[in-house]
Amino acid sequence: MFDAIVVGSGMSGGWVAKELTEAGLKVLVLERGMKIEHAVDYSDTLDPWELDNYGLVSEKEIDEDYPIQSRCYAFSTANKGWWAKDSDHPYTFPEDKPFYWIRGYHLGGRSLMWARQSYRMSEMDFESNARDGHGVDWPIRYSDMAPWYDHVERFAGISGSRDGIDQLPDGQFLPAMPLTPVEEEFGRKLEGAYPTRRLITGRCAHLTEVTEEQQELGRGPCQYRSLCERGCSYGAYFSSLSATLPAAERTGNLTIVTDAIVHSVVTDPKTGKATGVKVIDANTKEGRTYEARVVFLCASTLPTAQILLNSRSEQFPTGLANRSDMVGRNLIDHISGMGASGTYPGHLDTYYHGRRPNGFYIPRYRNVTEEADGFTRGYGFQGRGLRQSWERGNWTGGIGAELKESLRKPGPWTLSLGGFGEMLPNPENRITLSETAVDKWGLPVPHIECALGANDKAMIDQANADAVEMLEMAGCTDITSREHYGGVGLGIHEMGTARMGKDPATSVLNGYNQAHDVPNLFITDGACMASGGCQNPSLTYMAMSARGAHYAVEFLKEGKI
Repeated sequence: MFDAIVVGSGMSGGWVAKELTEAGLKVLVLERGMKIEHAVDYSDTLDPWELDNYGLVSEKEIDEDYPIQSRCYAFSTANKGWWAKDSDHPYTFPEDKPFYWIRGYHLGGRSLMWARQSYRMSEMDFESNARDGHGVDWPIRYSDMAPWYDHVERFAGISGSRDGIDQLPDGQFLPAMPLTPVEEEFGRKLEGAYPTRRLITGRCAHLTEVTEEQQELGRGPCQYRSLCERGCSYGAYFSSLSATLPAAERTGNLTIVTDAIVHSVVTDPKTGKATGVKVIDANTKEGRTYEARVVFLCASTLPTAQILLNSRSEQFPTGLANRSDMVGRNLIDHISGMGASGTYPGHLDTYYHGRRPNGFYIPRYRNVTEEADGFTRGYGFQGRGLRQSWERGNWTGGIGAELKESLRKPGPWTLSLGGFGEMLPNPENRITLSETAVDKWGLPVPHIECALGANDKAMIDQANADAVEMLEMAGCTDITSREHYGGVGLGIHEMGTARMGKDPATSVLNGYNQAHDVPNLFITDGACMASGGCQNPSLTYMAMSARGAHYAVEFLKEGKI
């Protein structure tokens, strides 16, 4: 028997494992996917021409096995084995409400493939539901999270600048990555034309300097190669394989079991407490049960809801901790697929060194410093000002020596703006389980019903218009506006499904990420989010996980759970 079981080894699970083991608990981490060894199993040392088929997966294989996963920019032959085969992991959605579920089933999860943008939510974000009536009020505020943001930023290593922007709180930053000349000039033009809009360096989980603690874990500074989705042998970007799991392992208190698909959480009908989890061996399909004093679900938003819904009993006939009927509901993603790009004038005598794995950020201004017509909440823009390289030959017309010669020189500068907007919580956006269809392991096939609302669609229109207007202001030509893909999911920021709240009748978790109905069950992945802001959420998952683990340890000591 273990002190704690952590389901999931990614962004959230790694942090929970680190905090619990360092507190002296014996911890079992269960990962449904295969084992991956840091650095050994990465392809980041290969040149493009050394990759199978130059990194391109065949159309036949995409159609048969990866029709959903291949929609992610990071999918290639270099890391194909990390992505969940859609053919092995079926789910359904209505034809008119497509949901693109991007998944990585392996040790470390999507912390190996994430885009590493790391932003705090603000006081405004934690108050938004109460202010405008969408969703339920958060049971915590920014002041509850601030020390935990500090804690995870110092350990993970977040580079960025202190900018003094209320809606995007400053943090504990390593030196920022520099902007390109075009980005700097665009930032000056932006503030001149729109005094309340700011362009800042992206805040990202890359080591620009290395602390002693990070060095002890074998981590080194970023090499500016921008091959991050293949894994980083230098440990320069934060992942659970480079940072939290090694920290947990050095305590001697960690056990990891891979290829262990969690079927359900087991509860004691007399006490109502969780006693452990049932798992299915991914390879043999044999079942077994692990026992523990406390259980953390960190499987990510949708799998965590699947586990809860599948954990039915006489006490919980509709799923574990589901007295409120909110398990699986209020699924949100960040609205993505909006923005614009264009050719930026001048600067043809300048270039930059290396391939910076980062860009710039324009924090939210709509419904903060500028009003919006037709929608509440808002969006921010992530972007880049880069000069075209020889790779433009992939889409440039031409042939023979003339084309080759033209590609020996850099092309023009381009400027791109990609928006991420806040999607409103809606209980009708949800995941349920099929009563008849099962996957190859006998687990119910999930059904996802999630669509954009009127507020979300109005935000997309305004974001596209803003992006075009800002590029025109900067003097860009050949401007193209993005056309939204018509579904949900490609923001890859799923949240909700087991939200925090003050009232057990309308929420699943309390302010400590503890289930209202099951006192020794904690959920600290994206499922816990009552709303999402418009910032990339991974840093909040990290802070929420460290904080939830801290309170679980305290409650165990006090005999409360």
